[in-house]
Amino acid sequence: MRYELYYWPEIQGRGEFIRLALEEAGADYVDVARRRGGVGTMTAMTDGSQLKRPPFAPPFLKVGKLVVAQTAMILHVIGPRLGLVPRAEADRLWAHQLQLTIADFVDEIHNTHHPISSALYYEDQRREAKRYTREFWRHRVPKFLGYFERVLGEGKGPFVFGRRISYVDLSLFQIVEGLRYAFPRRMKRFERKVPRLIALHDCVAQRPRIAAYLQSDRRIPFNEWGIFRHYRELDA
Repeated sequence: MRYELYYWPEIQGRGEFIRLALEEAGADYVDVARRRGGVGTMTAMTDGSQLKRPPFAPPFLKVGKLVVAQTAMILHVIGPRLGLVPRAEADRLWAHQLQLTIADFVDEIHNTHHPISSALYYEDQRREAKRYTREFWRHRVPKFLGYFERVLGEGKGPFVFGRRISYVDLSLFQIVEGLRYAFPRRMKRFERKVPRLIALHDCVAQRPRIAAYLQSDRRIPFNEWGIFRHYRELDA
C-alpha cells in the first residue's frame, strides 16, 4: 500500500512523528505537500469541498480510501499495519495512551515560545515565553520525561515493549532530538536524570533505515518555524 502524507513542507512539526514511523517500516509513501502543487492539494482537502469528513488541519494521512487525521490517531491506525506495535489489544491501547501523553507534552513544548497565542510572533510574547520556559523546565520536563523513564524501566529491553521497537519509541527519539536542538544547554544538564530515555534515543538513531533517513534530504532540518525552536535567551 502506498501512503499519502499531508503536512507542511517546510517544517518537521507533528508530521515528523509519522514520517519516522513510515521510514522505519520502509513504507511506500509520498510527502504530498513537498511536491509541486502539493500544498494546494492539501488545503483543498481541509476546506470540505473534496471530503465529506474533512480533517481539521494537517497532518493527515491517506490510507487507501481512508483519510485519518491527528498524529496519535494516525499512528494508532498504521502501527499494526507497519509492524510497529504488538497486535494484542492491551498493547495497542497502551501505545496509543503513551502517544497521547507525548502529544500533551508536544503542546507544552510549543508553548515555550508561544505561551499566549500562536497568532502572535515570538517577539510579541518574549517576556512571557521566558517565564513559561523557566517553569516548563522546573516542573513539566521532569514530570513528562521522568514518567517515560519509569515506563522504560518496566521493560526488558531498550524500548517500551522490550526489544521490539514501536512507534512510541520513534516519537520519544524525536522528543529528545527536538529538545536537544531547542534547549542544548538545559538538555545537556538534564539528560543524566533519564539514562534509559537517552539509551532509547541512541538505539533508534542507529537503526539502519532511521540512520539513512536522518542523512537524507527527506529529513527537514530543525528551524524556527516548527515545534522545536532555538532561542538563546530561553536556553539559560
